[in-house]
Amino acid sequence: MRVFCFSLLASLFSLTAWAETEAQDETPIIIGTQYMLQSDVLGDVREINVWLPAGYEEGREIGGTVYLLDGALDQDFQHIAGLAQLGALSWTFEPLIIVGVETKDRQHELTTYPTDARFQHGFPQAGGAEDFRAFLREEVQPFIEARYRTGPRSVLAGESLAGLFVVDTFLGSPDAFDDYIAVSPSLWWDGGNLAASSRAQLDLHAPSERRLFLALADEGDMMKFGMDMLRAALADIPESFVDYAFHDFSATETHATILHPAMLKAFRTLFEMPQPDYETPWWMDEFGEPPGYEAQP
Repeated sequence: MRVFCFSLLASLFSLTAWAETEAQDETPIIIGTQYMLQSDVLGDVREINVWLPAGYEEGREIGGTVYLLDGALDQDFQHIAGLAQLGALSWTFEPLIIVGVETKDRQHELTTYPTDARFQHGFPQAGGAEDFRAFLREEVQPFIEARYRTGPRSVLAGESLAGLFVVDTFLGSPDAFDDYIAVSPSLWWDGGNLAASSRAQLDLHAPSERRLFLALADEGDMMKFGMDMLRAALADIPESFVDYAFHDFSATETHATILHPAMLKAFRTLFEMPQPDYETPWWMDEFGEPPGYEAQP
């Protein structure tokens, strides 16, 4: 009995020591910096999350700063920061800073007040886009630019209603950002009014170096109809007015799955880096051609 008790105590002691050792080895994983920004424009506090690429502190050149709508920790910030990390590690696109901007009432903050009576009745809270745009321009951007070396280009990015907000900003306030990424924009909003008026709004633009990336999945006729109208308007203006790209994900993605692959495609399109020539293996420069080696055509 004494031997059993001794063995039991020894086992408990070993388990306790092991648990303490494991606890001492635990380290939180931190992928960025979070701020709680008091907004005078919105009369509210908003979560702002920032991810920096490797080498930033050492002066590595930055391609741009992406202002990601729906960018809270429980929204899209973490997985889009992961895409930016992929680019920084693989050198397939330029290093980017990701700034996640929290949205709360998306139907209010990301929409203009509708002209269609059906939408006025169905979405009485709509119409806060101008205030949210002012929040981004007057508070978020200056806050980030005062604290970080942001690079030459600012990017506004979002999906669905946030994609609608991106297109609305591009058409109505094009100087707010340099580049725009609209993934599956909800151009059905307000009966398609934004898409229908896009040609007239584009006529007000002056030639610039703005860039627009659009993407759409397999999402039904309402989504496609609005996108088709917007693309027709873009095709009808001189190329010097905007650098525009569209990618069709309808063969592989739905509204629920498009954001991740579309953002990766957008980063690779807008911030592409020259790739090395792989026809001749890099190690031949140092070690020479091995016996029997023949270069592939």
